[in-house]
Amino acid sequence: LELKRMSVSKDYRGRGISKALCGEVLRFARARGYGAVVLSTSMVQVAAQRLYEGQGFKKVSAFSPSLLGSLLHFQIFHYRCDLPGRT
Repeated sequence: LELKRMSVSKDYRGRGISKALCGEVLRFARARGYGAVVLSTSMVQVAAQRLYEGQGFKKVSAFSPSLLGSLLHFQIFHYRCDLPGRT
């Protein structure tokens, strides 16, 4: 299952909404038999990286999305959270 474009309005950040949403995605995926949840985020989204890592996601790869990105050392990180109970 891929988690894409999760965002919380600036007015509501810091209230645990992102953590709750992420937890619900993981529960949804487990209940439906998915083996993992994957997502991508950029290197500048440090708060998002902390959130995902705190929810059990592991960084599995990084890449520059373009030549300009390479020159600027800009990277996109891929994360994966394996779900227990899956064979």
